[in-house]
Amino acid sequence: MESAIESYNLGRLGVIGMKGCEEITCKINRHLQNFNEGNDNQIDTFIIPITCPRFGTGEAKAMIMHSIRTYDVYIVMDAFNYGVTYSMYGKEHPMSPDDHYQDLKRVISAMGGKAKRITVIMPMLYEGRQHKRVARESLDCALALQELENMGVDNIITFDAHDARVQNAVPLNGFENVHATYQMIKACLRYDSGIILNKDQTMIISPDEGAMGRCMYYSSVLGMDLGMFYKRRDYSTIIDGKNPIVAHEFLGNDLAGKDVIVVDDMIASGDSMIDVARELKKRKAKRVLVFATFGLFTEGISKFNQAYEEGLFDAVFTTNLVYRRPELLQAPWYHEVDMSKYIALLIKTLNEEKSISDLLTPISRIEKILNKYRNQL
Repeated sequence: MESAIESYNLGRLGVIGMKGCEEITCKINRHLQNFNEGNDNQIDTFIIPITCPRFGTGEAKAMIMHSIRTYDVYIVMDAFNYGVTYSMYGKEHPMSPDDHYQDLKRVISAMGGKAKRITVIMPMLYEGRQHKRVARESLDCALALQELENMGVDNIITFDAHDARVQNAVPLNGFENVHATYQMIKACLRYDSGIILNKDQTMIISPDEGAMGRCMYYSSVLGMDLGMFYKRRDYSTIIDGKNPIVAHEFLGNDLAGKDVIVVDDMIASGDSMIDVARELKKRKAKRVLVFATFGLFTEGISKFNQAYEEGLFDAVFTTNLVYRRPELLQAPWYHEVDMSKYIALLIKTLNEEKSISDLLTPISRIEKILNKYRNQL
């Protein structure tokens, strides 16, 4: 048994988990070990240990505790993990997205150009919602991507990007926008297979016009009808940097007596999602399920607990790609979608220099699992 990470397929493979990503990194490591079973070279761990200590002033540095020369390195980071804190001038501060991003750059800097290839797995894209310029304002996401490219990052893997066109900022770099469609469908089948399999009594709902692309994909692969809400906003007012929503208008078929699946990229405060659920219930929808890749719940889960008690929705599915509040994991309406095996498959396939097209467009896998559950009926 090797004491550290050694040769794996076409190159040495190492996985670095940034602060707050220890749990999912360990899961990815276990899957990679399972994939490697039976090989002549058994690997004790693929995880490359790092540390990012801070001085009392809040200044920090990164240290890599293992050689990475000629390694194919995959860095897993969660820029939105506010559960990680650091001490500055005797006070505890939650790490902001800027703090996480700076630590990522420190780790890349500590490599000193010795890695064979660097891939950053950033599930929720840093500054992904600041992706376009409307007035005289910054283009944070584009600048961050260019900065990582200049530092030697070869590939960036993100999930359900708010606007994948931001990749145009780094046209010569690898950029993969991955979706959790298969894993969401699989989790819902385990919850209640009838919701997914009964396409005549289930509809896909887009909470706004921006989510239509991903909702059309669900509608197509599942053969379900599609409906959409659009947000009527007050553009004369700005509150917390946004134009407040005046009303949710619905376009689609009759919802009476039907189950609905609302699909979006994230739940932030959750106000908009609860408003949509309330509008669906007004239209006599039977059960309301929510699929959201990222469950941020920036204002806590109390309003969701209240909405659940009012019967506005039945279940919320989010991935483990970002930090989840401890109380969220205990909520009766919450269902976690584990993405660690999928990430491990992406890493393994890229390390072997193979195409990941089948992993990015999992039509065959979706059909396979749908048939499996149909055969069980």
